[in-house]
Amino acid sequence: MIMPVRYRCRHCETEIGTLPFDADDTIRKLHLFEVGEVDDYVEKSEGGDTTVHCICEHCEDSLRQFPDYYALKKWLQ
Repeated sequence: MIMPVRYRCRHCETEIGTLPFDADDTIRKLHLFEVGEVDDYVEKSEGGDTTVHCICEHCEDSLRQFPDYYALKKWLQ
C-alpha cells in the first residue's frame, strides 16, 4: 500500500506539502540521517501516516535573523 509522506514545519506546524511516495521505501532512502536522528524528524502515526518534520521558508528566514532560536526545540508558541 502506498501511503503519502507529509512534510510539516517543525516550528510553526504549517503543512509544506505531500509527496505520493511509499513512506517505508522513502524512509529507508533517508540515509543522510545519523542513527537516532530519524526519530527526531520522522513521525509515523498509528494509522500509518508518515510525517517528516522539516522547516518552512518563513521559519528558515526567522532563524537566519535570530540564530539563537536554533537552541530551542520549538520557539513559536
